[in-house]
Amino acid sequence: MQPLYLLCCPCHFGLERTLRFEISKIGGTDITAQDGRVLFRGDALTIAKANLSLSVAERVLIQLGQFPAYSFEELFQGMRSIPLEQWIGKDDAFPVKGHALDSKLHSVPDCQSILKKAAVERLKSVYHTSWFTESGAIHPLHFTIRKNIATIYLDTSGIGLHKRGYRKNANAAPIKETLAAGIVDLARVHSDSVVCDPFCGSGTILIEAAFKALRIAPGMHRRFLAEKWAQIPESVWKEARSEAVARIQRDATFTAIGSDIDEAAIALTEENCRRAGVKPRIRLIQQDVAEFQPPEGAITICNPPYGERMLDIQQAQSIYRIMGDVFPADKAHPCYIITPDADFELHFGKPANKKRKLYNGMIQCNLMSYFQ
Repeated sequence: MQPLYLLCCPCHFGLERTLRFEISKIGGTDITAQDGRVLFRGDALTIAKANLSLSVAERVLIQLGQFPAYSFEELFQGMRSIPLEQWIGKDDAFPVKGHALDSKLHSVPDCQSILKKAAVERLKSVYHTSWFTESGAIHPLHFTIRKNIATIYLDTSGIGLHKRGYRKNANAAPIKETLAAGIVDLARVHSDSVVCDPFCGSGTILIEAAFKALRIAPGMHRRFLAEKWAQIPESVWKEARSEAVARIQRDATFTAIGSDIDEAAIALTEENCRRAGVKPRIRLIQQDVAEFQPPEGAITICNPPYGERMLDIQQAQSIYRIMGDVFPADKAHPCYIITPDADFELHFGKPANKKRKLYNGMIQCNLMSYFQ
């Protein structure tokens, strides 16, 4: 029987429920959702599936230990007590990074230094060496110190999971892939849906909608740090990828329509759709939002442009008024619009059926949902 590990996946605030459901589908157990993260248990295969298949998770972390840390000595001894050798080999690299919040130990560089020294001391006692080349596979150690409780994680993903591999270039203000996937889930996109995005930008919403509808694992086009670890056999990753390929619903009738006033945005979306392998499902049109006419039954999902300067805000609000004129925003034409403007409904001209607080980067936004 494969050993079970305590795993942690951070996510955007507001997407914990979506992530919890996704984790249950890949076999995670003892699932607990907290603010901005979900904890669960799983084996090596679960780790591989999580990296490949979770659409709204930012990373897949193995929780190695948790302990009180009111002093540097407690921090040092807590780390030193963790059996790091179960994961980190004699030649492996183990960089340390993290953050502290509401704790006596608030200097992140000092905490990094203490934790690195403790990890070295632990591994020195196991491997009986005074020098580590760190020339092998990378095993990043992450730490959080919150309210004087330190938690140590091992990062299996490497580059954040929002980096799917299809978006080599982006426009000025792209929506993060994981947030787009969460909005697509909240919009209830299915295998037979038609999705429209009249501000397609670099195509992220359209691509994430296609991934969900066609059941394409979002991590299919990239690799992960843990694939180079001796502790997780290559056969595990092959099995996870084979299962992901088998799940693709090639007979789905899903289609999407993307439009943008910017010719360069249309070209960029087309290139990203091609890289993602979903170009045949997506039709692109260069047009102003004032010309937008969604087909009946189509789901409109968009991230309209906005800025922080007054002129930008005034221009954005002008766009919201145009959207209110051309978006039916009713049961036959459901709409899901993410915006940071607290007065969006006033300019759009219609109150949302539901508002959900989300964060686009560091910007607090609302997902305005119209479905009645």
